[in-house]
Amino acid sequence: MSIQNIDNVTRRNFIGGMFSASAFVLATDLLPQFAWGDTNENHGKAAAAALKPSLYLGLEPDGTVFIVTHRSEMGTGIRTTLPMVAADEMEADWSKVKIEQAIGDERYGDQNTDGSKSIRGSFVPFREAGAAARLMLTRAAAAQWKVPESECSAVNHVVTHTPSGKKLGYGELAVAAGKLPVPKSSELKLKARSEWRYIGHTAKDPKAIADMKDITSGKAIFGMDAKVEGMVYASIERPPVMGGKVQSLDDKAALQVKGVSQTVSIPPFKPPYTFQPLGGVAVVANSTWAAFQGRKKLKVEWNNGDNATHDSERYKAELLETAKKPGKVVRNLGDVDAAFSKGKIVEASYYVPLLAHATMEPPVAIASFKDGKVEAWVPTQNPQAVQDTVAKALGIKVSDVTCHVTLLGGGFGRKSKPDYVAEAALISKSVGKPVKVVWTREDDIKFDYYHAVAGMYHKASLDDKGKVTGWLHRSVFPSISSMNDEKSLYGFDVEYGMGLNDMPFDIPNQRAENGPAKAHVRIGWLRSVANIYHVFSGLSFADELAHAAGRDSLEYQLELLGAGKVLNLEAQGVGKYWNYGESLDRYPFDTRRLRKVLEIAADKSGWGKKKSGNGWGMGVAVARSFTSYVAAVVEVEVDKAGKIRIPKSYMVVDAGTVVNPERVVSQFEGAAVMGAGIALTGEISLADGRVQQGNFNNYQVPRMAQAPIQTDVHIVESNELPGGVGEPGVPPYVPAFANAVFAATGKRVRELPFSKAKLV
Repeated sequence: MSIQNIDNVTRRNFIGGMFSASAFVLATDLLPQFAWGDTNENHGKAAAAALKPSLYLGLEPDGTVFIVTHRSEMGTGIRTTLPMVAADEMEADWSKVKIEQAIGDERYGDQNTDGSKSIRGSFVPFREAGAAARLMLTRAAAAQWKVPESECSAVNHVVTHTPSGKKLGYGELAVAAGKLPVPKSSELKLKARSEWRYIGHTAKDPKAIADMKDITSGKAIFGMDAKVEGMVYASIERPPVMGGKVQSLDDKAALQVKGVSQTVSIPPFKPPYTFQPLGGVAVVANSTWAAFQGRKKLKVEWNNGDNATHDSERYKAELLETAKKPGKVVRNLGDVDAAFSKGKIVEASYYVPLLAHATMEPPVAIASFKDGKVEAWVPTQNPQAVQDTVAKALGIKVSDVTCHVTLLGGGFGRKSKPDYVAEAALISKSVGKPVKVVWTREDDIKFDYYHAVAGMYHKASLDDKGKVTGWLHRSVFPSISSMNDEKSLYGFDVEYGMGLNDMPFDIPNQRAENGPAKAHVRIGWLRSVANIYHVFSGLSFADELAHAAGRDSLEYQLELLGAGKVLNLEAQGVGKYWNYGESLDRYPFDTRRLRKVLEIAADKSGWGKKKSGNGWGMGVAVARSFTSYVAAVVEVEVDKAGKIRIPKSYMVVDAGTVVNPERVVSQFEGAAVMGAGIALTGEISLADGRVQQGNFNNYQVPRMAQAPIQTDVHIVESNELPGGVGEPGVPPYVPAFANAVFAATGKRVRELPFSKAKLV
């Protein structure tokens, strides 16, 4: 069996096949406490940590450096950015670096390219991997010259003896360096920031994405491009209502379609739904087209189950009504009720509908079941979840599932949920051949793991100077936890810690509550997750309070933040703060950084230089998410017909140390487009339990005329630890847009999408 143009490597074939016997191979561990091993027979700590080796860096005698990356590439540049970190510390010549994609393997540690944590979790370990290689090469040269190690330095693939000027290339030292013990972490001397050649400098480097040439020339292999010998194709008719089952099937007409060989029944999931296939009937054929045509001929009657009466409009009313009632308290600071007993009261309810991922490349997977084992080729964000899910679906061992990772045509969180891979594996087992399952765009929209619908209620009290004395935020949404518990009605720490229990404003009396909501569709995470609805409602309400107080919105948000400090949320009424999985010691919540990005955004956008109104306006919002700090200013124009245009957006991001600036800029430009889409047109609705949208005609992503015409991104220089960049741009953009529309029209839109609002 062969796969076209995809380089995937296992630990064994990386060491045993990629390199010659004389290569220098460095194995490192991505554990929080860095564990180093040596390369001789006595493997020491590296061998003790053999269940989680996650980065391999190797050097051939010809000077080629191989770096295996364990994260998935979906346009973010991570497949390039992580190796850049190691190459910089190694002092490798980038032109001599070859990047290889890791397969799914628990020994690589966490491989899930989700949660904006790839750089956060791997920056220091990748630096130490490169520094260890550099030190070993330096020691090998010093030993050969019989000179003190301190007299030698490594720069750009060459070790130099400073007093004599002698030089040895890395390739010449590979064999000797490979015989040395790997140094302990305490022996390493990481490069000073001023010495970095790749980290932070890639805005000027045409190799900001190593795959760019292949991607732009059509040579790159995405999941949809992958092929293996002897494979067949499958398209699946799935239950139109979540939890539905096949009641009767007539496949006679489908089997008459030229190219169709058979149909295969896929059993429905057993609650909870997790990453299981939805079930249904697969049509297997010798081409995608034949499979699609055969599927159209199927005659299936469904038992739609308990969700058959679900209706979005009724559910919306239910959520908003629940949000007006006391809920589960997730933050309680001071005495909100006492604050509400005096002063001016402002109240508002907000609503955000279900959202779909709608990636440019719909779900697709190849799986081959043979001799009790499965080999898969998948555009996945989480190859280890593929292994787990396929193993459970087929009743085999996780170690008997091999997952090769292709490039991804977008992810946004959808492709970390491998139900589509399990489908391919089940069908392959049934037909005895490799199977490629291809989802249509309609499948993608109708059978997604949707971003939760949410109803929010805010109430605040203002003193006679317009200052907020008390703030209540209630949020009601079907939780992601329903994925693992069908009886779940409430959220959990992760969702609370995304704009609900961590509102950064310096207000003496605050309470946050969560109300119950049952899930009627599959709920999953989408780029920036619960921040979408919590920050939209919270920062829109802050703008409402500024208006009620007769104040400028930006000045008011700065006042709400206070002078700035490191927040101790657990001391401010939060029982347990999630902090995006990071220690508060390493990643404190510092509102001074929020103030700074807000002030820079005001300066860059020329805030206040032009008066809003008469169809033109600016809006602003700020948020901390995924340990990064972002402010957005959005400029809008609204014509007499109510049509909205976005001439310019300004994004200011403090993400700590930035490795690949060009990619960060692209991420925030993309976040502006996605934020505009969520605000303007994003909506999934259901009637009789069925999703009403099915393609880009009725689930629209922003057209060119709707997208921001220009987005300026400013990166704040920082020596802090790297924060996330993939997701933090979306949360403040949506309320900044909403606030801009209010500034332009005087009409407050509290329910998304704006396409349903009457602005004139």
